[in-house]
Formats: sequence, C-alpha cells, structure tokens
Amino acid sequence: MSLPLAGKRALITGSSHGVGLAAAHTFAAQGAEVILHGNQNMVDADTAVREIGPKALGAVQADLSQPGAGRELYDKALHLAGGRLDVVINNAGIHWASPLNASDAEWEQAWASVLQVNLMAVADICRAAIPEMAASGGGSNINIASRAGYRGEDREHMAYGASKGAVLSLTKTIARQWGNEGIYAYALTPGWIDTRMGPQHEEDRARAKAEIPIGDLAQPEEIAAMCAFLASGACRSATGSCIDINGASYVR
Repeated sequence: MSLPLAGKRALITGSSHGVGLAAAHTFAAQGAEVILHGNQNMVDADTAVREIGPKALGAVQADLSQPGAGRELYDKALHLAGGRLDVVINNAGIHWASPLNASDAEWEQAWASVLQVNLMAVADICRAAIPEMAASGGGSNINIASRAGYRGEDREHMAYGASKGAVLSLTKTIARQWGNEGIYAYALTPGWIDTRMGPQHEEDRARAKAEIPIGDLAQPEEIAAMCAFLASGACRSATGSCIDINGASYVR
C-alpha cells in the first residue's frame, strides 16, 4: 500500500518550529519530499532537515518581512525540488500588536509589518506557485489563517485579524479562478495552538482553555494532519474551504 503523499514535493514556510515543523515531519512520514523554511532560526531548520532525513530536500532562509522575499523563497524551493512543487503550505506568520494608542509611526509600521508577513508574502508565494503548478499538472496551496479572520481579534491585534481575513478571501479566489487548471486552495482557521505563539504562562493558558469547549489548545500535529489530508487529493471538492480547527471556540 502506497503512502498518501508519495511522490509529492512540498514547501512549508515557517517550518523551523511549531505547526510548520510538525507538518514537515508528517508530510515526510506520509511519503512526501519537503523543503523547510526559516529566518533567524536557521539552526533549528537545518536540524530539522537532518532529523527528517532523505525526505527533506533542504531548508531555505528568507525574511518574509521584506518585500519580494516570498517570490525569492518560492524560486529557491523550486530549485531544490528539481523544478516541481506539488504543495505549498503558507504557515509563517506574526502576531504583533497594533494598539490604538501607539504613535502614528508605530501604528503604521505595525500594520505594514503584519500585512507584509501574513498577507503579502502569502500572496507572493501563491502568485509564484499558480503558473508553475498549472504547467506541471496542478497543485495545492494550503494557507494557515485564523479564527480571527472571521470573528475578529482583540483590540491590540486589529492588524492580525485583518491580515487573516484577507488570507481567507485570497484562498477562495484562487480556488474559484484556477480550479479548472488543477489548482486547489484551502485555508485552515485555528484558534489557540500549543506552540510558542500560544499562551505560555499558566494564567494565560487557563484563560485560553476556558474559552474552548473541549478544554484544550490544538496541538501542532492536528493542524499538520489536516494539511496532509488536503494535500493528498483525497477530497479535491473541498477546494475553497476554510476549515475550523479551534475546539469549537468559534463556530459558524
């Protein structure tokens, strides 16, 4: 029996830790070859490549806060993959505050930074991937958004919520407009995940768990498992879907 992702090659952004790292291990275990990505933590990304073994084709350094870095990342990953990528998981993101009482300069910088990493880099990577995937027979773009894209975010993180809402629209547009060329697009909308971006202090974790009906944060492996299922092609008709993985803390 063949593995569900055998023969596929995937780029996973933000894969030196957390959800991206879990996805890299999951994809490799299910037969895919993976390209990892890191920025300041390339030591961790390179360590992950060694741990994964032959299924890891390498790791690419890219600072997605810089304009154009998304396209450069995709091109380098495409080279490592031998000219064909079947799956892109846009997982890298930041959760920086953009409070109302910041100075004008701080407010504008916070919005610019969050939108660049969480939206523009994702859009640039998808822009690079679509024609390449279409020319090679199709592919899947899986974008990690957030429940904040639907319900909004707290008052300190308006930019984050706005960026994730835009990612949902981007995903739906790709699915609608390029589905007839074999391009599939999905978004995941998790709530709190048990990673370093999640609450760390005991009191904060308790508050987070209290708003989740199942009483616990999502594990990175749960997000990775859904990414792997979608990438497998087992349910192509789910393209355009935005899938909630938040323990019923926000249901639509």
